[in-house]
Amino acid sequence: MDAEQHVDEPALPLLTLRDGLPPVVDTPEALDEAVARVAAGTGPVGLDAERASGYRYSARAYLIQVRREGSGTFLIDPIPFENLDALDDAIGDAEWILHAATQDLACLREVGLRPRRLFDTEHAARLLGYPRVGLATLTESVLGFTMRKEHSAADWSTRPLPGPWLEYAALDVEMLIELRDALDVQLHETGKQEWAAQEFAWLTGFEPAVRTDPWRRTSGIHKLRNRRAVAAVRELWYARDDLARTRDTTGGRLLPDAAIVAAAKAMPTDRAGLLRTDGFRGRAAKAEADRWLAAIQRAATLPEAELPPASVRSDGPPQARSWADRDPVAAARLATARAAMNDLSERINVPVENILTPDYLRRVLWSPPPGRPESLPDAVAAELTRLGARGWQVELAEPVITAAIIDPQLPETDD
Repeated sequence: MDAEQHVDEPALPLLTLRDGLPPVVDTPEALDEAVARVAAGTGPVGLDAERASGYRYSARAYLIQVRREGSGTFLIDPIPFENLDALDDAIGDAEWILHAATQDLACLREVGLRPRRLFDTEHAARLLGYPRVGLATLTESVLGFTMRKEHSAADWSTRPLPGPWLEYAALDVEMLIELRDALDVQLHETGKQEWAAQEFAWLTGFEPAVRTDPWRRTSGIHKLRNRRAVAAVRELWYARDDLARTRDTTGGRLLPDAAIVAAAKAMPTDRAGLLRTDGFRGRAAKAEADRWLAAIQRAATLPEAELPPASVRSDGPPQARSWADRDPVAAARLATARAAMNDLSERINVPVENILTPDYLRRVLWSPPPGRPESLPDAVAAELTRLGARGWQVELAEPVITAAIIDPQLPETDD
């Protein structure tokens, strides 16, 4: 065979359901049976949740997948039930297995499901240095099966759910236990099991950040410098949000962010002017023209003292790109620490952002804790802990940060 020729590797087998498609649990009787079988099962419990992001206002779960050894798989429709407390009791203190836990914990907690212990397969893969950590990719690279991906953006609030969607959902937990076990072996082999344990313990108490002034996340608002225009964005955002909540849909399906920003720039005063504005030619924009005009009018008539600031100053350090001008020594500290963190990342095969949250690094280096050099390690460790770093992260990052504070590598300058 010619040296440049090669034989194509055989395609990996497609992951299929071992026990066939499970029915949807949507009646009290079916839920009682599922709860009894989960309680009779053994070992950890694989869970997943499907939401209707991009279609519905809330981030609630519209389908919950559960699999346990000795119990099988259950597809639970949580909508007919007041809560799933009985299922939570059946799981008890058994370990949960989730993939990308932070995405699902809030909607599972909403229906009464709360982990006492968990294993996050995505987080484990990050600590192990996998370059791609999606569930389908890991199932392929770790377990040797390919997974279907065609329904990842489906509207899971649809009822009844089509059979192919249900199969896709069930497959998300089909091999979750096996994936957890394989990754756990690798964590122990690489000496990272304690790091993972600390991360998983932290995840059990994870709460999504509550955003103040959520309207400031409107895409394109940074282009506005006029306070009255910013007020128009705020009023339009809240008008859209109220309508989206009432209709149980996402705000972007009613009025795109780009339309809000365009209207805030133009400040139209009548219906004709509004409908000439970019983004206001859709059905919802026209049907609710009076609503949008009223919002713009509220912004137009606000007293100057009640206008919101064009931007809100963060409680954190300035953007890193401005450090060199504002504080060259701080910029040198940051550059020194970043270089050392990159070296550390390569050495232990963990992404830099998982070793330490970048914001924590910037905060400590912009305003280092005071004190003598001999007390600096303890002071840096205490500050990282206060910010929220886990013990293993403090152990790794503190020496890097301390060294950068004591001996920042200032760039050479021409005499």
